[in-house]
Amino acid sequence: MCFTPCSAAMEFSILRATSVSSCEGEAPGSDADTVRAGFAAMQARGAIRRIGALPDHYALGYVANGMTVWDIDDAQLRDCGRRLGALGFVSHCYHRPRSLPAWPYNLFAMVHAHDRAEVEARRAEMRALLGSACRADAVLYSTRILKKTGLRIGA
Repeated sequence: MCFTPCSAAMEFSILRATSVSSCEGEAPGSDADTVRAGFAAMQARGAIRRIGALPDHYALGYVANGMTVWDIDDAQLRDCGRRLGALGFVSHCYHRPRSLPAWPYNLFAMVHAHDRAEVEARRAEMRALLGSACRADAVLYSTRILKKTGLRIGA
């Protein structure tokens, strides 16, 4: 994350200061310019990619979460992953090795929707997009959240 002890202390200070805000929306002990400058420096070095708000998709009504899994021909995996990853309703998409014979799937893509019917409609759309490169697919639905946090560094 950082390259020198000085920048490490600054980065952890910024992260700590911005993780708790006051009623007025200000980070205790930090002025806005210092926080913005710190984030800009971290972004310029490649320590962070972006800063954004993370909405609670459950509170917004997206209560059906389906990890779609795909058995894709290895020669077409990269292209298929790019196509699925470009879909606006896919929150993350990645390759994982198969575990044959029990688990033939090698491409994973998460879909959040209002209900399971919407997930299934999206899955059909994805299947059509993949065409003959897709040999099989399934969807794994979330039933209960056991732990949900973002990456915590130095906590």
